[in-house]
Amino acid sequence: MTSFLDPLISFVSAHPWLAYLTLFLAALLEAVPVVGSVIPGSTIILALSALIPGGELKLQWVLLAAAVGAVLGDGSAYWIGHRQQREILNTWPLTNYPRVVAESESFFHRFGTWAVFFARFVPPIRAFVPVTAGALAMPPAKFYAVNIPAILVWAPAHVLPGVLAVSALHEYAGLHHDGHVGKHIWILTVVTVAIAGGVGVWIYRRRNGGGVAEAKPRAQGTSLESEGR
Repeated sequence: MTSFLDPLISFVSAHPWLAYLTLFLAALLEAVPVVGSVIPGSTIILALSALIPGGELKLQWVLLAAAVGAVLGDGSAYWIGHRQQREILNTWPLTNYPRVVAESESFFHRFGTWAVFFARFVPPIRAFVPVTAGALAMPPAKFYAVNIPAILVWAPAHVLPGVLAVSALHEYAGLHHDGHVGKHIWILTVVTVAIAGGVGVWIYRRRNGGGVAEAKPRAQGTSLESEGR
């Protein structure tokens, strides 16, 4: 892995704009229904944040790329749902994921408007909640009033851990940025945890496939006004 990571770090140092573009696309695609459930956007952001302490990437641009990508991704999914209403939940490809769609609706029944905030931190529901919010006729002003603050918390929560961890390794463990050892440790840790978490979720879902709470039926065009209170 280190033989792969060293050329990658050198490439990012020479072409940082590609890393910012990757961060932007990772955050954007993570919010796209279905696509977001397989794109490891959070893993990419967490991993690339290791390159900030050594100067390969700039903190402000990493945060901006992730936040703007998330806003555009969530917003696009929301407006698709808002335009087509509940019909979008009964069309392909969402019909191939009835379990997650049901979980997204159940999320709204449980948390109301705050579901938009909480779901930003809960994959894979995160990829389905914005379109579900639009489909359930959540007003645009209410959606963005919750979605934007959620993203402003989500972006630093995904970027700063890598910055702090790698900085601590170099500060207190005597590692040097030039050797990239701290970056290797953080990136390998993130990838390992992501793989282990993904396998764990897959096993859990396989064993509990029939235990999903069904979403309650909702009338066409029902608003979320009462649930947000």
